[in-house]
Amino acid sequence: MKKKIKTQTGGRLLIDCLLRQGATIGYSVPGESYLGVLDALYDVPDQLKLIICRQEGSVAFMAEAHGRLTGKPGLGFVTRGPGAANAVIGVQTAHLDGTPMILFVGQVPRKNRERGAFQELDLKGLFGSMAKLVMDIDDAARIPEIISRAYRTACSGRPGPVILGLPDDMQLDEVIATPGDLIKPTRSGPSEKALNELKKIIANAQKPLVLIGAKPSTWSQQANDYIQKFIENYNLPVATVFRRQDQFDNGHQNYVGVKGVGNDPKLEEYVDEADVLIIIGAEMTDIETNGYQKYDIPNPRQKLVHISSGHEDIGRVFQADLSIVCDMNEFAKSLSDLKPSIQPSWDDWVKKGHKNYQDFTINKGNMQDADLAGIMKWLSKTLPDDTIVSFGAGNYTQWIQRYFSHNLFGTQVATQSAIMGYSVPAAISAGMLYPEKTILSFAGDGCFLMNGQEIATAIRYNTNVKFIVINNSRYGSIQMHQEKRFPERSIAVELTNPDFAALARAYGIPAMQVKTINDFIETFTELNRTAGPALIEIITDPDVITPSIMLSDLRKG
Repeated sequence: MKKKIKTQTGGRLLIDCLLRQGATIGYSVPGESYLGVLDALYDVPDQLKLIICRQEGSVAFMAEAHGRLTGKPGLGFVTRGPGAANAVIGVQTAHLDGTPMILFVGQVPRKNRERGAFQELDLKGLFGSMAKLVMDIDDAARIPEIISRAYRTACSGRPGPVILGLPDDMQLDEVIATPGDLIKPTRSGPSEKALNELKKIIANAQKPLVLIGAKPSTWSQQANDYIQKFIENYNLPVATVFRRQDQFDNGHQNYVGVKGVGNDPKLEEYVDEADVLIIIGAEMTDIETNGYQKYDIPNPRQKLVHISSGHEDIGRVFQADLSIVCDMNEFAKSLSDLKPSIQPSWDDWVKKGHKNYQDFTINKGNMQDADLAGIMKWLSKTLPDDTIVSFGAGNYTQWIQRYFSHNLFGTQVATQSAIMGYSVPAAISAGMLYPEKTILSFAGDGCFLMNGQEIATAIRYNTNVKFIVINNSRYGSIQMHQEKRFPERSIAVELTNPDFAALARAYGIPAMQVKTINDFIETFTELNRTAGPALIEIITDPDVITPSIMLSDLRKG
């Protein structure tokens, strides 16, 4: 009698392939279009933990944060039609921030395709402009091939999202197939010729400046350490770019600040003085270049060195004198071995930049009872160095970026695309990955209500996230821009809010409302004694619109 060959469903084969690639967590809102995959997940709860979210946008945000923090694709599972549409915001985030992510979307049965079936959606039409790869898996036997391709695509070069459609009926097809081997993306370093050219450029510099801003998924703490060794060998000044503060020790004597939003005017002058700019990983967008006005286009007057993990980011606007495309960690390692032939004489230049940064981050007075600057400096000083901070979009973020100091990589989880609603799900994702760490989720009142329902997810999985809602009862950044351009004609910015502390308590977590820095310190100290989620609402003065601007002053002109 012939031995019966064992088959498995497409859904189970898919999960086996994900396990072979090292997947341990997936984020989802369940849907009837991928029941075959859900059934397969039922059998492996200890191997691949499925986190249930309350909205598909949060699924994608959590998967993106996972990819950002680990360098491995975050996994999301959503249903067709409205589920996929809700997830777009997180896919766009992964695209703009260069984060590896794989989003699985349940699809209509193959026989019903292009018939206008219930919730049918053209995935390529929706995601084509923002994903590295979009395809439906029509043949279950090809699942090992396609999953291997998806992992390699998501992680290679400039990382990004991959979208895979899962036809309902395909998930139940019986097939014989074996999961592919673990994907190990190619990691190529810079050429010796390029490194020698870089050494020559630095040797001829009078006032060089390094700007660091790699895609977080392409970076590591080891890269931080390598870069620090390079910076010390050459005694170079170094700044980080918008929302990449954790890519160099902010307390280091060579650190000169953040080139982003709410810049120190002295840092702007400092960058203008530099004759050589070494851009490591950053894209040189309108944020870093003051609306593309800071440097001459296409050839800046400064000597420009641009290093990136992907060709897409090189020469898009500004043409570099030296361009290097390689793995960021390998590049950092190569730099650590470089040493100057003659000791550089940039001491005064470096000291000037660091002194400017120190002056800019001094809390120069209590502009409001809540004193957000004082709160951020107290948190930064009090909490462990590995505390993870997430935030979304809004003027409240300027206090965090200016006064919260980062010493280790992986401690700032924020998107360069500045998307509202990101902070809460991103913090929960961080809490799932690192249950032993303190996680802070900062959000403005407008930002929080876009995904605040995920508090329920934080409770369900008991993530150690402390939610801090900064409430000025308005979309403050929009009002600031309105007052700058159309004084005393602000519209559509004032908000009617719930009592956020009471709302959090209704979900079942401890929460308090505070109005002063002393009350905040006392409340946070008490709530932080216990692991698990908690919330503090800070009531702030709406007139204090940034750390250095009052709305009332803007109206005066």
